[in-house]
This record gives sequence, structure tokens and C-alpha cells, in this order.
Amino acid sequence: MDFRLTEDQRALRKGVRELLARRFDRGALRAALDSPSLDRELWRELGAAGFFALRLPEGEGGVGLGLPEAVLVFEEAGRALLPGPLVSTHLAAGTVPGAADGSVVVTSADEGLVPWLDEADVVLGDVTGAVPVRSVDPLTPLHRVPGAAGAVGAGSPGTTGAGVLLLAAEQVGSAQASTDAAVSYARTRSQFGQVIGGFQAVKHLCAGMLVRTELARAAVWAASVTGDPVEVAGAKLLADEAAVGNARDCLQVHGGTGFTWEADVHLHLKRAWVRAELRMPAARAEETVAAGL
Repeated sequence: MDFRLTEDQRALRKGVRELLARRFDRGALRAALDSPSLDRELWRELGAAGFFALRLPEGEGGVGLGLPEAVLVFEEAGRALLPGPLVSTHLAAGTVPGAADGSVVVTSADEGLVPWLDEADVVLGDVTGAVPVRSVDPLTPLHRVPGAAGAVGAGSPGTTGAGVLLLAAEQVGSAQASTDAAVSYARTRSQFGQVIGGFQAVKHLCAGMLVRTELARAAVWAASVTGDPVEVAGAKLLADEAAVGNARDCLQVHGGTGFTWEADVHLHLKRAWVRAELRMPAARAEETVAAGL
């Protein structure tokens, strides 16, 4: 089977990357930290671009593409640290009026956590008694449903393999962004009379980040084609490991600078931690893979 991207898939990825670079660049990311409410105008623009209706049939007003294309789009969202309940709204397109065009924000309760509950217009799953909790990610406000840890809400988009895989794709995008940031910094930061990228220890860190990213990307892309539940679980495991591990190594490459609020590295690490606990945490993914073996 040929897993190389088609010309149309490359054009789709390029178009989404350019859209996010224009509408959610680093300045917008930093502004969102100061005012962490959901940008409804951006949400509607994503809807107009087909972000949420990507997999809806053309006869229903969608773009008519498949899960492999959606994975490419969500990888770009993860690279940009785009905030909001993207996966839930995407999966609700076609069933929740307004989700497809971005006029309605949809979130879901799964694993006992509800992202962006206060900003959502529609909530899927039982959120009775949900209470706000402090989120490690400043751009992902969370509520917890008491007694529902480890449970997926009935009717939640998180019950689908597509939901798990799209979240994994976001993790892959974040892992790539951390890799790019580490390599860029290593090429310009000088220490002891030479750029730090010339030191073997730094080279090894960057090489390991690349391997993690490519392995996770291959697993996510393959699972998007097969739809196999075991492959989806394995892809989520690898993507979580890549996003968290790469952000940590990127911090090491940046040294003391990486631990400052002004650096973006910590934002990728914090988002990766939150994503790792949503839809299919490691323990459940491991059990799924083990049962398949």
C-alpha cells in the first residue's frame, strides 16, 4: 500500500497551515493566554474553511473527504496549539446543527473531564455535577464530573475511534513543533565558542525527537486508513509519548530559557499532558493493544 500523500492531500495540509499561520500565529497564541475565552470569529472561519465539515458528504454540505485527510488537518491544529474543543465539534458536524459551519461550539464529557464547558453551546454526555478544576494547560479550561473518572459519556463523540485518532494527530503536530523548535534553537544558540547543535548530546536529543515524531505519525496515518481499533490505540500511545517526550527534550535543548513563561515550549508540554488524559489514556490504550496481541 502506498502511504505517500497525494497532491490534493499536500495542498490541503498547506492550505490549513497557511490559514492558521495567518489567523493564529504566535502573537494570537500569546494574546489568547491573556484572554483565554474562545475566539468565536476564528471558530466560524474554521467552519467556513471546511475544518469541521471535512468528512461530511458533499450532498450534506460537507467537503466529502475521509479520515486520512482529517488527520492531516488536525496535525496542523496541534502544531499551532489551536485551542478549543476541535475534535468534539468536528465529530458533531452532521448531527448537531451549526457544528459544521462553526456557528456552534460542541464539547463532550469523556474520561470524567469536560474541556471548554463554559464556552460550549452543546455538551454531549452526562455532565451532571461537573465542577471546574485547575487545568495545567492555560488554554484548555477543564471541568471534572465527580465519580466519572475513566468513563466515556454516553453519546459522546469520544466513543468513536475517529475521536481518539484525531486527538492523536494533534499530538503528532505538537511533537513536530517541539522538534522544529529544538532544532532551530540548537542551530543558533552558541556556547563554549560553537553552536550547541554541534554537541553530540544535543544531536542525540534532536534525533530522538525526530524518531518519536515519525513513528507516531506513521502509526496515526496507518490507523486512519485501516480504522483498526488496536492500531488506533497503539497510535494514541505513540502520539502521546511523542508529544510529551519531545516537549521535555525541547526544554532540555533550550536550557534555562525553555523554562520561562516567554518561551512556547512549556505550552506544548502542558497541552500534551492534557490530551494524553482525554479520550483514551495510556492505561486503557495499553489494555486494548494487549488484548489485541
